[in-house]
Amino acid sequence: MAEPHAAVRWTIRDLEGFPYDETKRYEIIDGELFVSTQPHAEHQATLAQCTGALTWWNGQARQGRVFVAPGFIFSESDAVAPDVIWASHERLAAIQGEDGHFYGAPELMVEVLSPGSTNQRRDRDTKLKLYSIYGVREYWIIDWRTQTVAVYRHHEGQLHLLATLTRDDTLTSPLLPGFSVPVAQLFE
Repeated sequence: MAEPHAAVRWTIRDLEGFPYDETKRYEIIDGELFVSTQPHAEHQATLAQCTGALTWWNGQARQGRVFVAPGFIFSESDAVAPDVIWASHERLAAIQGEDGHFYGAPELMVEVLSPGSTNQRRDRDTKLKLYSIYGVREYWIIDWRTQTVAVYRHHEGQLHLLATLTRDDTLTSPLLPGFSVPVAQLFE
């Protein structure tokens, strides 16, 4: 009788052995490997609009930096590449390693939902829990299909849903003084 196999627990060392492939994104959350392929064109357009709004605001405020798909290594078994992040200069100094990866949470992480129940579950549940554990202050989940933005803010040790904004709303954040973008603009 065959013995049951233990579940594979992936680590960041395992990722180092993967061949480079610019069409795939590898992430590990609690030892589970997630592989994403190139996203839908509307995903990319929405991401570009969000990144543009954050970059424009940051160019005026000069309070931090915006990064697209940076590598975050929270632990040996937790390594992700969110769609976009913003971190203050002070936070960057504390979390950015010499290798260009980040080893702690920024203030803001943003994910644009990709189609498929596995992708949506990863962003809405698995990453939400991970980002709560590691102290992300705010998390936006942008859904280009429903044209909504779910805004989660850190409170009492975890991220809580504050609001789900629609096209008629304006996205603001206390983390980003003066930042304001009509939600509809994210989907143009």
